[in-house]
Amino acid sequence: MSFQDIEYEVINRVARITTTRAKYRNAQSRRLLEELDQAFTTAATDRDVHVIALFGQGEHFSGGHDLGTPEEREDMQRRPIQEGIRGKFDHSREQFVEKSMRWRNVPKPTIAGVQGYCIFGGWIIASAMDIVYAGESAMFLGSNFQFFTVPWDIHPRKAKEILYESRFIDAAEALELNLVNRVVPDAELQDSVLEYAERVATNDPFQLRMIKMAVNQMQDTQGFQAHMNAAHLMHMVSAQGERDPDYELKVPEGKRRPMVERAFENYERQKKH
Repeated sequence: MSFQDIEYEVINRVARITTTRAKYRNAQSRRLLEELDQAFTTAATDRDVHVIALFGQGEHFSGGHDLGTPEEREDMQRRPIQEGIRGKFDHSREQFVEKSMRWRNVPKPTIAGVQGYCIFGGWIIASAMDIVYAGESAMFLGSNFQFFTVPWDIHPRKAKEILYESRFIDAAEALELNLVNRVVPDAELQDSVLEYAERVATNDPFQLRMIKMAVNQMQDTQGFQAHMNAAHLMHMVSAQGERDPDYELKVPEGKRRPMVERAFENYERQKKH
C-alpha cells in the first residue's frame, strides 16, 4: 500500500496512521483526506487490526484545512470541483462531513495523539476518534466548522463562551473540559497512546465493536447525525458571510481565516497578562 501524505503500518494488532505533511503543519489537503479515508477503510476490514491510532508528524497534529499549498492548488487544477454553490457544497460535505462520519463509525476503537496546533480541521479529525490523548503542547481551536462536534465534545454553554470569543484551549483546559482523555508530556505522547492501544487490542474485537456501537447509538438517538447535517448547512452560510460587505472582521493577508487570526490575537493578549 503506497501513500504520499500519510504512513500506515500494523504492529501488535494496532494500525498506526500518521499524517506526514509536517512542513505544512499537517494541513488537510484533499489528497491527505482521501488517503486517510483509504487507511481507515483498510484498517476497518483487516481482521489483524483491533485498534487504530492516529498521529500527526512533527510539532503539530494539524493546522487545519489546506487553504492553498502548492500541492493543493495543483490538485485542484488537475481535478477541479464543479463551479458554484453545488460544487462547493458537494466537496465540503464529502471531504469533511461524510468522511468524518465514516471514521467516527469505524467498527474498531480509534485513538488520536494530539500535539501542538489542533485547529479547525484538526479538531474535526480528532473529534471523530473515540479517545484523544494530548501532549502538553496541544492547543485546540474550534469553530462552527463543517463537522460541528464542538457542543458534543464540551458542554454547550462552555462551547458558546469559547466560540464567541474565538480562543485557544490549551491541554490543561482541554482535560478539565473532558475534550481529551489524558495529557502527557509531548515526548511520551506516542508511546502512551500505543501502550493504551495495545492493551485494548488484547480484548475481543466483537465486544469492542458492540461497546462502540452502543455509545455511538446513544449520541445518535439524541440527534448527533441530524445535527451534523444541519450544522453543515449553517457552516456554508457562515463561510459565505465572510465575503459579505458588512462583515465586521478584517480579512487578514495571506490564507489565515479571520476567526483564526482573532484567536491568535487573543492568545498573544493572554500571554502578556
